[in-house]
Formats: sequence, C-alpha cells, structure tokens
Amino acid sequence: MATYIALSNFTDQGIRTVKETTQRAEAVREAAEKFGVKVKDIFWTLGQYDLVVIFEASDDAVAPAFGLSLGVAGNVRCEPIPRRR
Repeated sequence: MATYIALSNFTDQGIRTVKETTQRAEAVREAAEKFGVKVKDIFWTLGQYDLVVIFEASDDAVAPAFGLSLGVAGNVRCEPIPRRR
C-alpha cells in the first residue's frame, strides 16, 4: 500500500462547527475503512493548512476518491499529495 498525505483546510461550514472536529476525525477513520484506506495520523496544524492527514491506500485511484468523499460532507477541502517509500 502507498502512503499519502492530504493537506486540508476547513470550509466555512467546518470552521463554524470546529468544536466537533475530533468527532469528525473518528468518522473519517470509519469512512476510510469503506474505501480500504487506513488513516495513520491526523494532525491539527497552524498556518497555511488546518489539517494534515496521513493515510495508506491501495493505489492512486483510491486515494483521491477517499479525499473527495471527505469533501462531500462539506467540512474540509483536501489537497492530496502522493508520498511513496
């Protein structure tokens, strides 16, 4: 499995409900399983991006599909960056 890093920003909706972000992180981990994705870490950050998500996916088609599925909820926008070892 390849390792990916998704740089994410809260949308207006996401920042309005930021107090729920830890619960949403758990929901992301559960949703990832439906894609066969394993979320390794989620970091809340300061600066250009609000979140950094490190995850493993089987291929370059699954990774963006997972990222797009997160965007559908309307709380974040993801910018996935492939990272291979």
